[in-house]
Amino acid sequence: MTLIFIAGGARSGKSRKGEELAISLAGLSKPIFIATAEAVDDEMKSRIEKHQHDRGTAFELIEEAKDLTKVLTQINPGATVLVDCLTLWLSNNMMGEEADTNQSVILAARARTGTTIFISNEVGEGIVPMHPVSRQFRDLSGIMNQEFARAADKVYFMKFGIAQELK
Repeated sequence: MTLIFIAGGARSGKSRKGEELAISLAGLSKPIFIATAEAVDDEMKSRIEKHQHDRGTAFELIEEAKDLTKVLTQINPGATVLVDCLTLWLSNNMMGEEADTNQSVILAARARTGTTIFISNEVGEGIVPMHPVSRQFRDLSGIMNQEFARAADKVYFMKFGIAQELK
């Protein structure tokens, strides 16, 4: 069992790096892609379709916006898994009843025998948001990223499409 955490800003190459790692680690089997995005509007639907097109058939797709713990405990425990992305998962859970927590997801990933790769956005390097909900999201995101990075065996930070290995 290996946990890998990849974070970076928007369009930093996080997803591409995660996909490359997942494919290389999966060997002859197909890795599982757990997508947390929800098509809540036309622009998001278009983004999701582009990501799906870019991935092609290299992954088995599971769409789960909120309950990562459940999915991670139900899938093949030896499979290589890519979760993209924790930031959307956090946002989805903030907008409704929380299905699971950082620690329950980490424990579910740790219980697996295969590699689990988590993708997340770094949102704390910008300005302090003006709206209270935005500040709460930024704070919760920072705490989440710290918890996943601490639990991970390997941590990468993406900048300009270049992976910096931090751990």
